[in-house]
Amino acid sequence: MVSTQLEPSKHPLAKYIYRLESGDALLKDSPENVTEVVGILKSYGVVLDAYSRNLIYIAENQFLVLFPFFKYFNGEITFAKLLRHWWHDRINFEYAEYCMKVMFWHGGGGLDAYCDTPAFRKAAEKVIQAKFRGNVAMLGLHKIFPEFLPEQMRQMAYYSGLGQFWRVMADIFLNLSDRYDRGEIQSIPQVVQHILDGLVAAANKPITYQVKLKGQVYDLIPKSAGLTFLPDTAVPYVESVFFRGTPFPGTISYNAQAYQIPYDQEMFAYGALYADPLPTGGAGIPPTLLMQDMRHFLPEYLHEIYRQSFRKEDDLLVQICQSFQKAMFCVTTAAIKGLAPYPLDTTDPEKKKANRAYLERWMNRFKTSRLVDANS
Repeated sequence: MVSTQLEPSKHPLAKYIYRLESGDALLKDSPENVTEVVGILKSYGVVLDAYSRNLIYIAENQFLVLFPFFKYFNGEITFAKLLRHWWHDRINFEYAEYCMKVMFWHGGGGLDAYCDTPAFRKAAEKVIQAKFRGNVAMLGLHKIFPEFLPEQMRQMAYYSGLGQFWRVMADIFLNLSDRYDRGEIQSIPQVVQHILDGLVAAANKPITYQVKLKGQVYDLIPKSAGLTFLPDTAVPYVESVFFRGTPFPGTISYNAQAYQIPYDQEMFAYGALYADPLPTGGAGIPPTLLMQDMRHFLPEYLHEIYRQSFRKEDDLLVQICQSFQKAMFCVTTAAIKGLAPYPLDTTDPEKKKANRAYLERWMNRFKTSRLVDANS
């Protein structure tokens, strides 16, 4: 009789493999973790809503503007808003651009591939010619440096793609908070399932990009390109922002002779799942901007938990970062479950074996992450 039991995993993070195989999440289930994760995702959802709107606005209205001084204003330029902007009493849209540039640099997925196709280049050329018709200086610059303006349009495609991705995620997180308030969400596995259901529902949502010039619409990424939410924005985002990221200035030497930065970008491990929360708040640390944004939208029940901590609000950004990492491990769990070769609760021996190999590959990437710290 053939045994259906798998041999025990020899992986150092084997307990997390078993946790996933049994239907649990990377983050342990507890009432405190549920409150933290849902609360921080409520705040994150509000911030992502603002980020996504601004990224899409920039893609559609600030393309080929060499000095976009008012790109963070979403078309609403007033003196009062300008003063708030200078005083920094605003959403830090710079962090949204940081994430976009990380995705753009690391690449991957259909969005990256399509931006290098002749079809995209042809569409971008039409936009460039229409935008600068009669502008001898800019058309001359384009002729001398033929890759400069097309590269700007590729970047605009990423503004739009990330904006569309975050639009979906903002709705998922805000709906999660509403369900929690109604008493429908009471465990971490339920949080993960909610996120997974949202990802599956939006998986085939088309990713398109078009701009309008003098009444004419130009399709840079038409629906016929076949780009969709899950494989072409969600997966590259998780890879680029959750895992790889970029080295933070001031915390690591960019001197090539210091050998502090990996020679291969695939070896980068500076993403959200690896970042040490303690430097949060330091100059040059991009996630600081996100934590600053989220602190303004914390639900009262989560803010009260932070007030009761040992340092109260003296290390609020650090506490927010720790909660955020817990939430991101829940999002990553949803991604792992959704991308698994077979349902993780399968009873078929061969499928279980394939899933085990799949999970062990994921665990290899978590060895130096904050996974253990988030569960401690």
